[in-house]
Amino acid sequence: MKAHYLNNTWINGNNRMDNANPLLKETFLPLFSEIEAGHVEPAIDELLAQNRAQIDTLLDTVEHPGWKSFVEPLEELDDQLSRAWSPISHMNSVVNTDELREAYNACLPKLSSYSTEMGQNARLYSAYKAVLENETSLNQAQTKMLENILLDFHLTGVDLPEEKKQRFKEISKRLSTLTSKYEQNLLDATHAWTKLVSDEAQLAGLPESAIGLARQAAEQREQEGWLLTLDFPSYFPVMTYADDRGLRFELYQAYVTRASDQGPNAGENDNGELMGEILALRYEAAQLLGFDNYAERSLARKMASTTDEVMAFLEDLAGRSTPQAQQEFEELQQFAHEEFGMEELQAWDVAYYAEKLREQRYNLTQEELKPYFPDTRVISGMFDVVQRLFDISIEQRDGVQAWHPDVRFYDIRDSSGKLMAHFYLDLYAREKKRGGAWMDVCISRFRSERIDHLPVAYLVCNFTPPVGDKPALLTHDEVQTLFHEFGHGLHHMLTQIDYPPVSGISGVAWDAVELPSQFLENWCWEREALDIISGHYESGESIPEELYERMIAARNYHSAMQMVRQLEFSIFDFRLHREYDPHKGAEIEARIEEVRDALAVVMPPKWNRFANGFAHIFSGGYAAGYYSYKWAEVLSADAFSLFEEKGIFDQQTGRSFRENILEKGGSEDAMDLFVKFRGRKPEVEPLLRHSGITG
Repeated sequence: MKAHYLNNTWINGNNRMDNANPLLKETFLPLFSEIEAGHVEPAIDELLAQNRAQIDTLLDTVEHPGWKSFVEPLEELDDQLSRAWSPISHMNSVVNTDELREAYNACLPKLSSYSTEMGQNARLYSAYKAVLENETSLNQAQTKMLENILLDFHLTGVDLPEEKKQRFKEISKRLSTLTSKYEQNLLDATHAWTKLVSDEAQLAGLPESAIGLARQAAEQREQEGWLLTLDFPSYFPVMTYADDRGLRFELYQAYVTRASDQGPNAGENDNGELMGEILALRYEAAQLLGFDNYAERSLARKMASTTDEVMAFLEDLAGRSTPQAQQEFEELQQFAHEEFGMEELQAWDVAYYAEKLREQRYNLTQEELKPYFPDTRVISGMFDVVQRLFDISIEQRDGVQAWHPDVRFYDIRDSSGKLMAHFYLDLYAREKKRGGAWMDVCISRFRSERIDHLPVAYLVCNFTPPVGDKPALLTHDEVQTLFHEFGHGLHHMLTQIDYPPVSGISGVAWDAVELPSQFLENWCWEREALDIISGHYESGESIPEELYERMIAARNYHSAMQMVRQLEFSIFDFRLHREYDPHKGAEIEARIEEVRDALAVVMPPKWNRFANGFAHIFSGGYAAGYYSYKWAEVLSADAFSLFEEKGIFDQQTGRSFRENILEKGGSEDAMDLFVKFRGRKPEVEPLLRHSGITG
């Protein structure tokens, strides 16, 4: 690592400003085993003070701002701050403690204030503008980065009069606190509910793996019996396989009422008031910036240009898929009635009878496939797939500090053996870990005269951990999840852009950011790729051809119902932000009922509080942007259709995807990059064909 000089302190790779604080030590990778809650606030306070002082000095002393004299020093300051904050934020998600949470929460308003303060600094804005206008040697990535930065100044209120600037700053600070509280409430609510089953007969229908996990969970808490939780590896098998309808209802009710005024823990960790305030503040912030609503504001950095365009896109997909979804549900109801005497399917019945119908129609269950997907084979196979596609190699490295013993660390190299990137892999569900799966940035690629950082990623899932002496066996859905997150990771790690604001996933239009992740999922279905990523955990044999044919036949089972469900979420989110009326308030339940009445084929009970757990839009960055999944799915399906034409491991096509999409990050317009790869603008037909939707 290059040494560099900052704030009159020589940094030689061993220590920064404070030798005792691991967050301030200049090591390339975070010192996870040394980081304690008590280090967090002092480190952030020191870095914020240093950054403010350095920025003032730059503004006072640099008469003619240029890329090297002004932009690079600022980027170095940002890099230092983000590299300290990244492990703090990450640990808060994966090894949460009360002390760490308190320290994390104490820093959020400080970071928000700093960010808004910088974004409203007129002198800073003028200096950046001068660089863009006067620097003659800027390359395309540098130009795009500066254009993005100037847009962000406008979106942070640099043009506002002083009193409105102050109000915008207050809103931003409050929103950072509220969204964090929302996520913490959901985490606490998820872990607050458990059910101890003392009679194994109540678990009839569950696979042995799920029963074993429940027994292991009870043993870990020194309890007798089988412990069920609301973590997905526990919840999903009950909803899909449990013969006991009362048990399914009990878990469903607890799950869909988390962090709400309903259900078994009604009123505890309730997100209701937070959601109302979040929506009100987003609306007010959008109005201050001159937008009609927050949905308009959200499109400022997306591919879609207007809210009408987004709604037309969603409504078109809904029109094409809803009739088929209704037909699928009617067939399911008829099956449940004829085979099991069910008069009316409720929300807690759908997954169970859908699995029964899948078994009857295709003679296939998720459980039948799991023995062929031990996690070790899937991971090594996934690495082989991307190595063939993108001409890279991936090797595990031991002895790297991590936040938990289960975490693995890997290096990525190019075909010549040159080191390109690193990543951490944290696969299993556990207590004090946020649910879901995600990729996050540990370190961004950054090259300047004084810094040379390779990108580092966090890849996190919540799979069922190994039970006993068996390896962890993944469902095919989980295999797709792993490929999805690794697609995000490759976007971050294979970038060849040297400037963090447009390197990797940074600066990419939010409705295009899911392109590489959803694109990579396609290889989970191709025979040639499946032979690489699958192998029976005992015999090592690949998936038999007869089983593969059943798997492919069942691929689009209830795909229209799944499409409509995602459209329901997308339209609800977009309308919630587009139609917000400050005189009427949030109207969350009324809005979701309107959307369901128009679209849903499965009507949940009135006490369902889906929005209270919809972290994507209330704490996860997808506000008025959940539609991005479907928007990017059009891009990814169309991108994959070129591999269908040329061959799924065609080297030239793989090289083109790497060079035009993965390497370019946010350095060019997303549509321009897609057209460079595909040779034309995206078309929706490949998505409908891949989904088996004929509407």
